[in-house]
Order: sequence, then C-alpha cells, then structure tokens
Amino acid sequence: MKINGRLIVFTLILIALQTICKLLFAPRLEWSGFSPFIAIALFSGFIMKERNMSFLLPLLALFISDAIIHVLYLNNQFDFAGLYAGQWKNYLILLACTLIGWILKGRSYPGIAIAGIAAPTVYFLVSNFMVWQATTEAVYAKSFSGLMTCYEAALPFYRNSLIATLLFLPVILLLYNYLTRKKAVLTLS
Repeated sequence: MKINGRLIVFTLILIALQTICKLLFAPRLEWSGFSPFIAIALFSGFIMKERNMSFLLPLLALFISDAIIHVLYLNNQFDFAGLYAGQWKNYLILLACTLIGWILKGRSYPGIAIAGIAAPTVYFLVSNFMVWQATTEAVYAKSFSGLMTCYEAALPFYRNSLIATLLFLPVILLLYNYLTRKKAVLTLS
C-alpha cells in the first residue's frame, strides 16, 4: 500500500475514532468493550500487503488512545489508567485479530461477516482465559466451573465488542474505499 495524504488522514480518523469511543464508552460499564479497535485490526490485516506493517495501524490506534486516557487519568480527569501492567496481553491478542484479517482478506461479504464475528470471539475467549488463569485472588476458582464463571461475567463486554466490530468494520471499509478509490463499496478488491 502506498502511503499518501489520504491514507494519513484516514489513519488519523481511525485514531480519533478509537480515542473518542474509549472516552465515551469505557467508563460506562454497560458500554464497556464498545470500541473500533478489533475492526481496525481486521481492516489492517485486510489491506496491508506488508504483513509486518499491518500490525502498526491497530497498535498505533490503541496505544495513542491509551496514552491519552492515561494522561487524563494522571490529571484526575478520567476514572482509570490508560496504561497498566499486563496490558501487553491485550495488544498481543489484538495482533491475533490482525492475523484473522490476513486470512480472510475482506474480499467478499461472507469473509467480512466471518471476520467480524471470529475476531471478537477469539479476543473474548483468549483474553478471559488469561484473566481466569492469572487471577491470584479467589475471584474465579481454578476449575472448569471457575473458567465458565469468568466467561459468563465477561459476556456484556463480548456483546459490546461484537456489535462494535460488526458496526465499525463496514464503516471503516466504506470510508477507506471512498477516500482512496472514490467508490462507496464495502468489499476490497
């Protein structure tokens, strides 16, 4: 992919979208998880020909939004830290979502739909498995029942990330195609 002014503007729009969603939705438990970051990761896997570069866009969008949240937190203007110990795990799982984008490429409606469901599901399963595994307190028992309790507690986050991905992914694809190709199409060619 050739870097040009339109692509830079598009990247800035995605970073702003990620940051705004995090500012608006993350503090509200009923909206927590509603974010475009998985859609951005899928999109990056869809369009980037240089695989090592495909990691940059989702990581950049998430890191910048986390850094802004952290600055606000340090100035007592946000409820929780944007940067915290163990956060690297979220970034790593995000890269797995980019891999799903590589595999499915977004060239067909079924491929886009499968990616839009698969990536949030993988994120949910892996991240909550890690939460269950890392819990040192007696929050979740170290048993199959404890793991299922952990997954059950995270279902609202999964619902929100699934809805957000299925909403933001087509919007991102349409915006990208319009800005770079002057065509309002959903699939990538």
